[in-house]
Amino acid sequence: MATKIILVTGANTGLGLEIVKALCGSIAQYEILLGGRSLDKAKAAVSEIVTSFPSAEGRVTAIQVDVEDDDSIAAAFDTVKNKYGRLDVLVNNAGALFDIQFLTGNMTMRQAWNQSWNVNITGSQIMTSVFIPLLLESDDPRLLFITSGTSTLAGSENLDLPINRVPPKGWPKGGPPPISIPAYRSSKAGMNMMMREWHRTLKEDGVKVWAISPGYLATGLGGSVEVNKKQGAADPAIGGQFVKDVIEGHRDNDVGKVILRDRVQSGDGTKPAKGVFICDVGVYCQGYRTVQWCRPVSSH
Repeated sequence: MATKIILVTGANTGLGLEIVKALCGSIAQYEILLGGRSLDKAKAAVSEIVTSFPSAEGRVTAIQVDVEDDDSIAAAFDTVKNKYGRLDVLVNNAGALFDIQFLTGNMTMRQAWNQSWNVNITGSQIMTSVFIPLLLESDDPRLLFITSGTSTLAGSENLDLPINRVPPKGWPKGGPPPISIPAYRSSKAGMNMMMREWHRTLKEDGVKVWAISPGYLATGLGGSVEVNKKQGAADPAIGGQFVKDVIEGHRDNDVGKVILRDRVQSGDGTKPAKGVFICDVGVYCQGYRTVQWCRPVSSH
């Protein structure tokens, strides 16, 4: 069996780095392309991985790819095509949260919203569209999008969660900045529909597609890693193992769905199981934290 070729975007830090580490720790042998906007940072991440996994030397390669830059995406495509001629797994992990910059006055609302959608949606859409020809050369092509638990439409009705609480009437809203990340969570909701469109489009081509909600992880997304740890965020290695399991076929029965580690996300175009939980999602924003903890919600 040929060694699988896997490309992970935004992989020099956070969840992306943990995905690569999890794959390096697998009994399966992979050729892993560690994507980063900065080639130097991607190479530094490869060195870090090889230190922890000496057997990964020669199997993990840094590749420059900026999902906001069409020329960068095209160059990455040419690199993969010329070296391998195919791609077995594309993990659209690169993402960003810009709501904080708006709340702190470092971005206008338009800038924060445009950047959120450009990175989280447009970048993943173009990256996927460009790499489809290489995925179709694979015997078992897999396409993964990293989404967020904050994207669930059904979950947004749970007013027990701080992120969903209704502020007092009046405009403008007074008091401290609201516990709110609307640009980020709406872009991730858009990603879920984008995943469904790719699932529909590529179903007859045999491409397995998912959106993966990894949970509230202690990464630098939206704030400080250390503060997120203190607030109960999980080790990002857990998210890395989850993505590895999807790549290795453990969630093949949930193709075309938004999936959590132990269930399918409810209310977003798929039939929910009874006793669905909304779990382990949170964002720390400049001293204001939103947390979704494990609690049952009504199935419908």
